[in-house]
Amino acid sequence: VSSLHMKRWRDHLTAEIKRINRNLPSIPSAQKTNVIRWWLQAVHSRIEHYKTEHIKVLKEATVLLELALWKARLDDEAGDDSLEAPTKKVKIDVECTRNERRVTSRANIVIKNVLPFL
Repeated sequence: VSSLHMKRWRDHLTAEIKRINRNLPSIPSAQKTNVIRWWLQAVHSRIEHYKTEHIKVLKEATVLLELALWKARLDDEAGDDSLEAPTKKVKIDVECTRNERRVTSRANIVIKNVLPFL
């Protein structure tokens, strides 16, 4: 439970554990096995849902980090007059340059080292 990253997820599973511990003594012995199986399936399903949600959050954070690094790289080079495009042909080159800088922003290196902390 402590490895869940969102506080409400931890709180929900902690409440589920407390609930089964509180209710299990009052359940007849013949039904305990079925109740425990049902409870385990419900908890397992909830954990799988949380894992899926966590992956979505990580993907979103990764995209935001990559875009921020790309923008920072573009901002660092904003003083470069070669990015100013007076003609349409140069504008196409600007787009090519922007895409190249996105690829060469080294975001993949930073993301690889930051992702384990998210």
